[in-house]
This record gives sequence, structure tokens and C-alpha cells, in this order.
Amino acid sequence: MLIKINPVALTLGPLEIRWYAILILLGAIVGILLAEVEAKKKGISKDDIFDLAFWMLIFGIIGARLYYVLFNLSTYHSILDVFSVWNGGLAIHGGIIGGAITMLIYCRKKGLNFLTVADITMPSVMIAQAIGRWGNFINQEAHGPVTTFDVLQNLHIPNFVIDGMNIDGVYYHPTFLYESLWCVLGFVVLLLLRKFVKSMKAGQLTCIYFMWYGIGRCLIEALRTDSLMLGSIKVAQLVSILTFIVGLILLIVLALKKENVKNNKK
Repeated sequence: MLIKINPVALTLGPLEIRWYAILILLGAIVGILLAEVEAKKKGISKDDIFDLAFWMLIFGIIGARLYYVLFNLSTYHSILDVFSVWNGGLAIHGGIIGGAITMLIYCRKKGLNFLTVADITMPSVMIAQAIGRWGNFINQEAHGPVTTFDVLQNLHIPNFVIDGMNIDGVYYHPTFLYESLWCVLGFVVLLLLRKFVKSMKAGQLTCIYFMWYGIGRCLIEALRTDSLMLGSIKVAQLVSILTFIVGLILLIVLALKKENVKNNKK
């Protein structure tokens, strides 16, 4: 028997609290706790991490919404529609851009080294993305093309996920799961690099994050059936390719620098 999870976790009068929002918040909390541990090693206060996370979450969501709306302008007929986030429509690349700009401004204001802070937060961002993707599962969105039960079972996908990918009697590839697992693996890779590769310079871990997520998202996006489009081009694939290239170039540039900035202060 197929069981569909209600996207609405809790109703308080006219207010609906959705699982998608809860999972985004959960990912943020896990990320903050992890960043706090690493920040302490770098001499950055807990208050700075919490303040930064607060503003990054707010402007990350705003960026994710604006990015999505920008590539779907024809579907919005009033300013109220643009602000109706509860109806869906967030793009992770917009969230990353919004979060990065917020971090840059915050670091300048507080006198913190941007690259060091970015390295602290990137594993947190990766695991938050992995957790947040499960909101797409509950909403039965961000899936891939039509497939069969047998194909999904042969991929050793858990039965509850297979059941969730049965939408109106049709099975779809759970691309949300593929991306979530890719982010979990990337999270582990970033932690291992940070722990065991002592020769890494400030900013290089961030570059690896962009390269890792860029290549994974580009490949997974090829399966998505609900992609944002720019003509005949999938926007997420284009941005992911550019992200990988920029990450690689900056990784090389930082590797060629003679001095490694170890202090979190400018």
C-alpha cells in the first residue's frame, strides 16, 4: 500500500508549517553546529557564527526565490505571487549566491578573513543541502524521468523512496536522492580534506566545494524534468559548469600563492 506524506507538517489556524521548511531549518541547525566547532579552532566566536548563519539563511532564501522568479517571470502575474514562497519555487544556486554575498559583507564588517570563514562553512552548506533535498521528496518534486519499479529496485533504492516516487501511478527517478547522496559524500570528502591535508591554503576547500557540487549537479540536472530553462539550455547545468570552472581556476591560483593566510583576521 502506497503512503503519501502530507507536505503540511502542522496547521496552526491559518498558518501552515510545511515539511520542506522544517527540513531547511534542520539543515541550517546541523550546519551551524558543525561550523561552530571548526570556528572555535580558528579563533572565531560562536556569536559571529550564529549571526552570520542568521543573515545567510535569510538572504540565501531571498536569493533562491529571486533566482527562481527571474527564470519564471511569465508565470507571475502580481507582486503577491512573487512573495508566495509557500507555493514553492526556490533555486539552490540563487541561495548560494545570496549566501556568498551576505558572507562577504559580514566578513568585511567584522574584519574576518572571507576565505577562512568560507572554508569553515562549506561543509555545513553541503550537509544542509543534503538534508534540504528531502523536502523535495515530500513535495514529490525535483524528480527525474519516468521509470519502472523494477529499475528503482535494482538500484537498491529504499522501498519508501520508491513508493514516494510513485506519482499518480507512474514511477520517476528520485533525482532528489541522487543529489542528496552526492552532497553527503561531498560533505565527507571536505571533512577529510580539512582534517588530513594540512598544506591546504585558505579558500581551497571552498573551491573544492564548488567543483564537487558543480559537477554533481550538472550530471544530475540532465535527468531533471522540471529544470529552469534559458532557451533550450538548462540554467542549472550552465551555472554548474561555470561554477566548476571558476572553482578550478581559483584552486590553481590559490595553490600558486606563496603564503597561506592562517589568521582569521584581515
